[in-house]
Amino acid sequence: MRKVGALPTFFLSRQDQIRGTFLQQMETRNLAYPELWDALEAYLAAERIELDDLELVGRGRAQTLRILIDGDKLDLDRISEVSRGVSRLLDSFEGRTPDGPYQLEVSSPGLERKLNRPRHYQKSIGREAVIRTGDGQRRGVIEAADDDGFTLTEGETKTALSFSEVLSARTVFTLEKPPKPGQKSN
Repeated sequence: MRKVGALPTFFLSRQDQIRGTFLQQMETRNLAYPELWDALEAYLAAERIELDDLELVGRGRAQTLRILIDGDKLDLDRISEVSRGVSRLLDSFEGRTPDGPYQLEVSSPGLERKLNRPRHYQKSIGREAVIRTGDGQRRGVIEAADDDGFTLTEGETKTALSFSEVLSARTVFTLEKPPKPGQKSN
């Protein structure tokens, strides 16, 4: 005689799922392709460019391998040159790159960038950012950052946040309008 019954069901809130995914991404960043990360980092270091991030987005034929690079004097010509070198490197990594076809995207992080790793927060000290936590959204300036968390200043209030509290984060670019001719700036 077999007993049949419902198995217990456990539910995670959407925020727990997102937080878990964010932490997992930060903790296991690039573990799926560690050899690729190491090879890209070495190649880019020889080019005097920093490998800022590596992510595979999309599925099936719509996969994109996004490689973000950072360094001095990165213009479109330099990024194109590096992209060709990265493409040749990836061709030599047959079987150790994403399965199936994928698009290669090599770019700089840009003015508004996702903050995925502690290094991103450290490089964004003094910049305005939008941080989404389980308690809501915060907007302020990143004042300090280390391997465990960061300090966000919102007006007169400084808040220490650990990365485990963050659901998503990105920097914000604000274009300051110059005063009209003949008027004083605030």
